[in-house]
Amino acid sequence: MIVVTGTFKIAEASREKAAGIAATMARATREEPGCIAYGFYEDIETPGLFRIYEEWKDEAALASHFEQPHMAAFGKAMADVEVLSMETKKFEAGPAGPVRG
Repeated sequence: MIVVTGTFKIAEASREKAAGIAATMARATREEPGCIAYGFYEDIETPGLFRIYEEWKDEAALASHFEQPHMAAFGKAMADVEVLSMETKKFEAGPAGPVRG
């Protein structure tokens, strides 16, 4: 499994618009083959700081995600949003298990 996580800091004036764009993107992405989880979440202590969390079946599913029409639409829509910073990382994950045994 591939896990992608990251943060996007959005200017206050763009916050509402970014949230709407992100919600549209998340709904479309969760329909993709190989997508296990996908969401944007605003940090409750830092308004305008959005965290992204994704789980993909494998690297091929993630690669396919970048080729989807809704990914291009997301990029185009976000061009009108003031993004102050952005950082994403991907990890390979092993088998999942309980947090506490």
